[in-house]
Amino acid sequence: MKKSISKIFGLAVLSLTLITTSCSSDDSGSNNDDGPSSSFVLNREDLKGDINDGEVILESGTYKLTGKLIVNNGAKLTIKAGVKIEATQLDPNQFESVRYIAVAQGGLIDVQGTASSPVVMTAAVQAPGAWGGLVLCGKAAINKGTTASAEVSELTYGGSVNNDTSGSIKYLRIEYSGYSYSSDKEFNGLSLFAVGSQTVIEYVQVYEGSDDGFEWFGGTVNAKYLVVTSKGANVGDDLFDWTEGWIGTGENWYGIRTNAGNRGIEADNNSNNHLAAPISSPNLKNITLIGAGSNDTSSESQGMKLRVGTKGMFDNVVLKGWKTGFDVQHDEGVGYVGASLKATKVKFEDVTTKSKGTKTDASVVDVAAIFTEDNTATGAGNGSGIPTWTAGWTVGL
Repeated sequence: MKKSISKIFGLAVLSLTLITTSCSSDDSGSNNDDGPSSSFVLNREDLKGDINDGEVILESGTYKLTGKLIVNNGAKLTIKAGVKIEATQLDPNQFESVRYIAVAQGGLIDVQGTASSPVVMTAAVQAPGAWGGLVLCGKAAINKGTTASAEVSELTYGGSVNNDTSGSIKYLRIEYSGYSYSSDKEFNGLSLFAVGSQTVIEYVQVYEGSDDGFEWFGGTVNAKYLVVTSKGANVGDDLFDWTEGWIGTGENWYGIRTNAGNRGIEADNNSNNHLAAPISSPNLKNITLIGAGSNDTSSESQGMKLRVGTKGMFDNVVLKGWKTGFDVQHDEGVGYVGASLKATKVKFEDVTTKSKGTKTDASVVDVAAIFTEDNTATGAGNGSGIPTWTAGWTVGL
C-alpha cells in the first residue's frame, strides 16, 4: 500500500512539473507555449508580414515595424502592457512598404495595456502621417453593399454577423499616424471597418495623426474612453468620423484641436444613397469636443457636421471653440432633427453659431431643435477641462 501511494505521488509531482513548464514563457519576445503555435517568425527588429495561424505574442520592449503586418483569419496578435511598436522611416513614394497593422476578418488582436503601462504604436519620424495606423476589418453590416474592400488595406469587410469580434483593445496610444497615398486615400489613427459588437475598444488615444483620429465604416462596435489630440501645425481633418451605417455606442470621448484642421465629428450615412440601410445611428454620451477658438482659420470649424442622412442621439455634450456647434446638411438629416437626430444637455463655450441647417438644394433652414442647452453638462467628465480618466496613459493634453 505504501509503495502504491509513493508511485502515485511521484506521478503527480511529475505531472505538475510538466504542466508548470508548458505554461511558462521565455524573455525572447517569441510566442508563449500556452497558446497555439504559429508559423509566423517573430523578429523584433523586422516586424512585418502575414500572421496566418496561431497566436503571436509581443511581450516586452520595442518592436520595429518595417512594413505591413496583417493578422489573417484564424490568427491572433497579442500585445502585452508596455510594448512599443515603432514604425521605421519610409522612403518617399514606397507605397508597397507602408507601415501599418491590420486585422482581417476572422483575425483577432488583444492589446493588454494598462493605465500605468499603455501599449504605444508610434513612428521613428515623430511627425503626422509618418505611418499608417491600425485597421480592423470585421463581419458586421454596412450599407455600401454586403461586403466591400477597405480603402487603405484592400482587406474585405462587411457581412451580417453584427456580434462579430475582432478582439480587445485597452490602453493603447497611436502616434503620428495618417500616412497618405493621395488626397483621397489616407489612413486614420484607428479605422474600424464593419467591426462587430463583441469587439472591445476602450482607452485609446490618437496623438498627432494627419487624418481622422477614429473612423467607423459601418459596423456595430461600441467604444469608450477615446482621446484625439491634434495640435501640430500640419495636422488636419476630423477628430471623430463615421459613415456607411455605424450603429454602435460611444461613451466618454475627449477631442481637442488647436490647429486649422476640420471638425470635431463628421458624420455620414451614405453619400450615394442617403437612405441606405442600415442607417448610421449611433448613441453617444459624455462627449467633449474642443476647437481652435475664435481665432480659428479653418473653413470647417464645426463641432459636429451631420450630413447625407445620418441619425444620432447625443447626451451630455460640451462644445468649445467652434464657429458652428451643430451643422446639419441635406433633407434627410434636417427631417430627423428633434427626433432621431438630437442632442440633450449641451453646453456651449466660445461657439459663434450654435446650430445651422442646410437642405439639399442649399436653402437654409432652422435646426435649433437639434439641441437642448444645459450649462451643467460635464461632457467627458470635466467639462472642457482634461478628464481625470486620461491620467497616466495619454500624452499632449
